Amino acid sequence: MKQLAALVAFSMMSVCVIAQTDTITGRVHQLEGVTITETQRQHEMTSTVPFHVIDKSDMLTMGVVDIADALHRMPGITLRDYGGAGGMKTVSVRGFGAKHTGVSYDGVMLSECQSGEIDLSRYSLDNVDYLSLVIGDNDDIFIPARQASTPAVLHIQTLQIPTADFKPHITTQMKIGSFGYVSPFLRYEHNISDKFAIGAIAEYTYAENDYPYELQNGSETVSDRRNNSRMNSGHGEMNFLWNINALNRLGGKVYYYDNDRQLPGMVHYYVNLNKETLHDRNFFGQLMYQTRWSDKVSLKWNAKFNWFSSEYRDPLYQGNINDADYWQREAYTSAALLYTPDSHWAFDYSADYAFNNLNGTSMRTVVGHPYRNTILQSATAKYRGKRLTMIGRLLYSLYLNDSKEGPESSDMRRLSPSLSVSYKVMDERDIYLRASYKNIFRAPTFNESYYYHYGSPDLKAESTDQYNLGITYSDEIAQKTSLQITVDGYYNLVKDKIVALPVNMFVWRCVNVGRVQIIGIDATLRAARHFTPEHILSMTGCYSYQSARDRTLSGSRSYDNQLAYTPLHTVSGSLGFENPWVNVSLHLTGMSDRWANNEHYDDTDIDGYIEFGLTAWRYFRFGRHSVECRLDLKNLMDTQYELVRYYPMPGRSYQVTINYKF
Repeated sequence: MKQLAALVAFSMMSVCVIAQTDTITGRVHQLEGVTITETQRQHEMTSTVPFHVIDKSDMLTMGVVDIADALHRMPGITLRDYGGAGGMKTVSVRGFGAKHTGVSYDGVMLSECQSGEIDLSRYSLDNVDYLSLVIGDNDDIFIPARQASTPAVLHIQTLQIPTADFKPHITTQMKIGSFGYVSPFLRYEHNISDKFAIGAIAEYTYAENDYPYELQNGSETVSDRRNNSRMNSGHGEMNFLWNINALNRLGGKVYYYDNDRQLPGMVHYYVNLNKETLHDRNFFGQLMYQTRWSDKVSLKWNAKFNWFSSEYRDPLYQGNINDADYWQREAYTSAALLYTPDSHWAFDYSADYAFNNLNGTSMRTVVGHPYRNTILQSATAKYRGKRLTMIGRLLYSLYLNDSKEGPESSDMRRLSPSLSVSYKVMDERDIYLRASYKNIFRAPTFNESYYYHYGSPDLKAESTDQYNLGITYSDEIAQKTSLQITVDGYYNLVKDKIVALPVNMFVWRCVNVGRVQIIGIDATLRAARHFTPEHILSMTGCYSYQSARDRTLSGSRSYDNQLAYTPLHTVSGSLGFENPWVNVSLHLTGMSDRWANNEHYDDTDIDGYIEFGLTAWRYFRFGRHSVECRLDLKNLMDTQYELVRYYPMPGRSYQVTINYKF
C-alpha cells in the first residue's frame, strides 16, 4: 500500500502545475502566438499511423444512419451486431478483439471493467460531429496515457457549442421508421457571454424490432418475425464551456443513459422463443481543464466518475437462477504536461489513475467483489520537420488487483514501447510514407478473472505487437477533381491470448493458451468532382483484407484457421450527388464468408453478403432557420444475412428524418 500511495501521489503531482491551451503536436503549429490548426482531413494524410475520419458532412453524402453503419465504412473494423435498433454492437480492429479496442468520448476513454467490451448502440450519431479511428499511437501526443494503452482507439467527438453569437440555438428532430421505430431528439445551445456557453441534448428511442426474416434450415426456408426484441431507451447530456481567459479553459459534461430492452434469442431449428430482458443504466460526469504556463509549457487535466448498472432477467430458466444484477464504478483522473522548446520538438508526460470495482447480486455471477487500481504513465517525444515526422513513446502500466472476498488476480506491470514515422516524398506533391511499431498488453477483465465457474484469477495479460507500413496520396488530378488514396499493410501478433476452455460439460475456465497471427491490407479512396459550386459528385471506397490465424497449438483442430467472426474480405462504398434539387447517395457494405467458431466445424460457416442502401435529402433555409428532410432506404435488395450466427439482421426497411434548427 505504501508503494501505491507513493505512485498515486506522483501521478497526481502534475495536476498542481500550471501550463497551456489546446495547441500542438500533429494538428497544430505555434508561431509567435499564432495558432494554425491542421484539419482532420489533412491529418488523415500526414499521420504517422493509420488515421481515418468520418465527419458530419460525410455521414450525409455516404448515407450513414447510425454509428454501426459508420463503422462499416472504416477499414480494418469487424463489427458484431445482434440485430435491430436495440441489438448490442461491439467493435474490433484488425483482429485484436473488442476487449482490446478503446473508445473515447469527447477526449475521455470509456470503460467497461466487467466484460471489457463497449456497446456502441448506447451512443447516438445525431449528437456526433465526427468519428475518427487511430490504429497505433496518436500523432496528437498531448493526450491522457490511457489513450495509448490499446492497439486502436475509436474517438467519438460530439458537436461543439457554437461561439458565433449570443442567441439560443435549438435543434429539434424526429425520426420514424420500419418496425415501430420512433426517435425524437432535442438540442439546446446558448452562449451566455463571450466566455461561457452551455448545451444540452435529450433523446428518446422506441422500437419494436419485430422485423421479418428468412432462415435456411437444410433444404427448407423458414420465414418468421423477430420477437422479444423491443427497445425503450432514453439519453441525455449537459455540457458547459468556460473560457476563463486567454490562458485557461474549463469544460464539463454530465451524461445519463437508460435502456430497458428485451433480448432477442438465437433462431435455430425453428426455435425463436426467448424472454430475456436487460435494463442498463449509465451515468458519468467529466471535467476537462487546459491552461498555459508559458509559450512552451502546457497542462491538460481530466477527471471522471462513471457508474453503470445492469439488471438481467431470464424468466424461462427454472427458479430464475440466471437472474443477476451488476454494478460497476470508476473514479478516473489524468494529467498531461506538454513542453515545446521550438517549432520542431514536443515532449509530453502523462499520468493517469483509475479505480474500478464490480459487485453482483449472486455468487453464481462475479465472485469476491473485485476491485483494481490502475496507474498509467507515458513519456512521448515528437519531432516534426519539413518532410519527416517521428514519434516515440514509452508507456508504463501498473495494475494492482484485489478482492474483498476470495482470491485476487495477480498484479501486473509492463513497459510498452512504440515508434512511428511519416515522410513526405516530394515537396510539391502530397505523398507520404509511414511506418509504425507498437507493443501493448491487455489485463484480464473482471469476468475473465472472477466469473463463477469461468474466471481464472491466475491469468496473465495478453501481449500484442503491431507493425504497419503505409502510403497516402492526395492531389487535384484534374481541374475541380480531387483524389485521396491510402493503403496500409500490417502484421500483428497476439501472445498469451485469453480463451475459454471446457473443464467438463458445465465448467469452463479462462486460460492463456492463445497465439494469433494477423496479416492484412487496408485501402481507402475518396474522390470528388465539382462541376459547379452546387453540383458535386463524390465517391468513397474502403477495402480490407484480414487473415487472422490461430497459431496456438500445431495439430489442433483450430490451428491455422481463420478466427471466428473475422471475414477475409470487407468492402464498402458510396456514390453521392449534391445538387440544388434533391441530394442522393447510393451506398453498399459487404463482407465474405465467416465462421462461428475457431474450429470450423461443419455447418458453422456464415455466408457473406452485400447490402445496398439509398439516401435522399434536401435542405430548406429561411434566414437563421433551416429544415433538413431525409429519407433512408436500407437493405434495398432485402438481403437476408447475419453478422452473428443465428441472429438474423433486418431486411428492407425505411427511415424518415425531419430536422429543424433555429
